[in-house]
Amino acid sequence: MSKILVFGHQNPDTDAIGAAIAFAHLQKELGKDTEAVALGTPNEETQFALSHFELEAPRVIEHIEAGSEVMLVDHNEFQQSVEGIAEAAILAVVDHHRIANFETANPLYYRAEPVGCTSTIVLKLYREANVEIPAAIAGIMLSAIVSDTLLFKSPTCTDEDIAAAKELAAIANVDLDAYGLDMLKAGTNLTTKTAAELLDLDAKSFPMGGKNIRIGQVNTVDLNEVFSRQEELETAMKAENQAKGYDLYLLVVTDILNSNSELLVIGEPTAPVEAAFNVVLTANRAFLPGVVSRKKQVVPQLTESFNN
Repeated sequence: MSKILVFGHQNPDTDAIGAAIAFAHLQKELGKDTEAVALGTPNEETQFALSHFELEAPRVIEHIEAGSEVMLVDHNEFQQSVEGIAEAAILAVVDHHRIANFETANPLYYRAEPVGCTSTIVLKLYREANVEIPAAIAGIMLSAIVSDTLLFKSPTCTDEDIAAAKELAAIANVDLDAYGLDMLKAGTNLTTKTAAELLDLDAKSFPMGGKNIRIGQVNTVDLNEVFSRQEELETAMKAENQAKGYDLYLLVVTDILNSNSELLVIGEPTAPVEAAFNVVLTANRAFLPGVVSRKKQVVPQLTESFNN
């Protein structure tokens, strides 16, 4: 029988890969024949974490065969998952996002909690199963929490995430603040990437009000460094819209040091975007003070605006 594949969403971030590695390890300890895989290569931030804790990056898959047994982490929406997911046998989901565009033919284990990171939930599952966490697994889970909460600056961060990070840092034997800042900075090296690569670092698709919306997010320590390439980015966004059938492409560029973002928007309609954030787009841009979380501060506001 084939292995049970465990994976996060497309364009995987550190939680998508870290939670997959950790949950696959837990399931193995509980007697399941699992393998952590990924729906894309690790970004620089994730690779920094994998290298630090001497873990191999999961192999990348692009599709699965009908009837394949899978477990999903850090996502549930089919448009964010692997090709063939609708015909797969989904055995489990562990997630911290909204539930949408998801159904199964058979009962499954589903664990979803409103915390800042899927790996925070996975830690609970280790404790509930009384399974010891190896230092390297603790390290990649810690990395996921640091990434998803922007070292606890994101409004999605909860007290549970902070407590989990401290516990995991102790197991992994790292200084939480020093390691976390080094990891986040590793993910802001953008100068060597093409505009298309920047857009694809962390992008997800969302159906809203009959429109197909693509939302990408890039972390930086200098907004000007990214927007000096605005013309190049706009050209790439237009090409993506045309090639993939997106009505609208939004790029959220987040300053991780000052906890603000600037929005770049290409496509139509833009009126719901302006209404969602109470802004006026100027040269396709708008400043979003205090906005750092796509999940909590961007997607819900856009969804409400497009559906009204």
